[in-house]
Amino acid sequence: MQQTDTFNSYRAYLFAIAYRMLGSVMDAEDMVQETYLRWQNSAAAAIESPKSYLAAIITRLCIDHLRSAKVQRETYMGEWLPEPLLLDSMPAQEDMAALSDTLSIAFLVLLETLSPTERAVFLLREVFDYEYAEIAEMVGKSEANCRQMVRRARQHLADGRPRFQSTPAEQQHIVYQFAQACVQGDMTGLLALLAEDVVEYSDGGGKVVAAIKPVHGAEKVARFFLGLMKKLPDTLAYQLAIANGRPAILSYLDGEPINVTILDIGDGRIQRIYNIVNPDKLRHLKRLGD
Repeated sequence: MQQTDTFNSYRAYLFAIAYRMLGSVMDAEDMVQETYLRWQNSAAAAIESPKSYLAAIITRLCIDHLRSAKVQRETYMGEWLPEPLLLDSMPAQEDMAALSDTLSIAFLVLLETLSPTERAVFLLREVFDYEYAEIAEMVGKSEANCRQMVRRARQHLADGRPRFQSTPAEQQHIVYQFAQACVQGDMTGLLALLAEDVVEYSDGGGKVVAAIKPVHGAEKVARFFLGLMKKLPDTLAYQLAIANGRPAILSYLDGEPINVTILDIGDGRIQRIYNIVNPDKLRHLKRLGD
């Protein structure tokens, strides 16, 4: 029982590693479960640091999983977006920067440009604050190699990482206005909320109808959403939420989640919009009212 209790004390931590590695809630949960099975079969009493030991196991599992999923992701139909991770509430202002940098859809998509090992090394160092000696042992590389990977990843990610500044209150206000403008068919209201260079990304995964390519520009994005609203049934229900540290709108049909819209907001405008409609990526979400 003590062995299980020890593992459970690190369960959320292990999920945090796996989700950032894989961008998938369900796959992350599978990795946590596999880590538990391996922990049960280990000589736990002789392990000096259960936290580091478990982190090493789940990191290696995630690296192997990403390697096996490489072909699938390379042939993915349309934009690939991570599975949305819903949070209970908007994080406090002092936690916003760190949370956004490690959980935002934009950042997780950028991590996709790294190799599995580079992704692991970068996250272990920059997010989970492991020393290079520990990281090297976890991934089977030299310390010098790990340092080089982190250096390259920092530069690569910095070149493409958007930085939007806004307070939680501002975000909540804008997402409410956005939802109202969409429901009311208010083109002028939408244009007032969207940055001129706003981009909308849709992930249907070939399972449902979705835009294959990103939609660029305020007017095109506004028309995209207003056109979409006309095609949706009147029985659709909506709920405001927090997903990946950002304000989000959950859409439900007959109680089942069919879309998660996540907004990147900064400088008083909506900068990026992510629509996740692939049903496989929504299966972990609760039904409306549950």
